Amino acid sequence: MKDDNEHPFSDSELTTILVVADIEKSKKFYLEGLGAELNREYGGTSLVIKFLGSWLLLVTAGGPTEDKPETYFEPPVNKKMVSHSFTIRVMDCQKTYEILKERGISFITPPKNWGAETRCFFQDPDGHLFEISEYRETK
Repeated sequence: MKDDNEHPFSDSELTTILVVADIEKSKKFYLEGLGAELNREYGGTSLVIKFLGSWLLLVTAGGPTEDKPETYFEPPVNKKMVSHSFTIRVMDCQKTYEILKERGISFITPPKNWGAETRCFFQDPDGHLFEISEYRETK
């Protein structure tokens, strides 16, 4: 392996960009519903949050720029069609489900036990999909 000085991503972090329709509605969902921390906001069109050790940049829709010509940022148009999702590993899926439901998070279904895994799914206000998953060793 090469020296870290030659690694193009040394001392870097990954941020996921999620395009949202309503920045204030999404801000409330992530901060109050999921307990994320607000890092900073940009002019009412984007904000950076820290969630479970990861960075999320929530942005409103926008068109091409000089550094990304012919590229459009748009929120999901169909909540039933998923191009990516987030999985959150938890110690107790049922308990996490109950806490989030109390905070107003709407789930697609209650937790389902699949043997080694119990999981359930919810979406943010724009349809970005999240899974909470509890994994158990089976004998």
